[in-house]
Amino acid sequence: MVSARFSIIFFSVLLYSSHSSPDFSSLSSKLSFDHRVFSISSRRCVVEETLHNTHPSVSFFLCRLSLNSAHPEGVRNVSLQIVQQRMKSVSNIQKITKAMKMVAASRLKPAQDKAMASRGMVTPFYKLLGDLPGAETAKTLMVPISSDKGLCGGINGNVVKVSNVLLDTAKDKESEVSMDVIGDKARGLMQRQVGDLFSNVMVDATKQPLTFGTASALAEQVAKDNEGKAHIVYNRFVSAISFKPTIATVLSGEEYEKAAENLENKFDSYEVEGPDRAEFLLDLAEFKTGAVMYNALAENNTSELGSRMQSMESSSKNASEMLSKLTLLYNRTRQAAITTELIEIISGASALEDAK
Repeated sequence: MVSARFSIIFFSVLLYSSHSSPDFSSLSSKLSFDHRVFSISSRRCVVEETLHNTHPSVSFFLCRLSLNSAHPEGVRNVSLQIVQQRMKSVSNIQKITKAMKMVAASRLKPAQDKAMASRGMVTPFYKLLGDLPGAETAKTLMVPISSDKGLCGGINGNVVKVSNVLLDTAKDKESEVSMDVIGDKARGLMQRQVGDLFSNVMVDATKQPLTFGTASALAEQVAKDNEGKAHIVYNRFVSAISFKPTIATVLSGEEYEKAAENLENKFDSYEVEGPDRAEFLLDLAEFKTGAVMYNALAENNTSELGSRMQSMESSSKNASEMLSKLTLLYNRTRQAAITTELIEIISGASALEDAK
């Protein structure tokens, strides 16, 4: 349809080309066409040069139309520019995701060794004092451990889901519940629903290398707020592609003493020298809290690195697929634009030949 209109225009213009001084205002009013026909690309100079050699007045008229219709000049290239910008953005994102994957992979092995070593610290406490997640106490403290950074899959969401289940269970047992939140992501996910239960929010602890001193500082605050039992929720590392939400329960010194009296742990089966049992169990409860906190932070940090590595690998793969589709779209659009412009130019030249 564009080619037919192009031919009609040239034919109509040639009717007026015999006048020595054509009235361009009347001529333009008599001609009804789309100015974009003459704004196809730089290739229109071929047609204009032919017109200049055969009909100078018509060539001047076409130049005047091109100047007056400058707005549609780049209409055919707008889509290509958008696709090019999108390709560049996707390529830059792919570079970032690949770099983040490499960084996470390089940090995974040292973090995994630290997590495996920390398991040896908490195993003796579980054998001596037990875990006792179902112990009934008047007060319950929830300690969800999350990351301070994002782009690590669903590990933070899993911790929040398990924490919400524990909160509902504690409320059903009419236990007074409070929360010490570790990590900025858990704070953001839980603040709207249960923000009134927050006692303390500790952030930026996972942004620095993990040490037992950092874990002890956090455990000191947890032990201070723990007046019954504390549920520490974290992700236990299984493999680079697998992690399991885990609950570690730590009781207060008074609750461990009650458990020993009820023979719920093996403390009385050992001969202990030193302070009385209450003071000794209080020291053990505080040290167990520090050991469990260190192990939970190490396990959660390792799970975070493994999950981030997998997430960035998936993101890089998706970016590669998207880049391939955009490249194909760009080539097809560019080829279609070139073909259309060639057809219009050839149709115009053919119309000139027929008019002669």
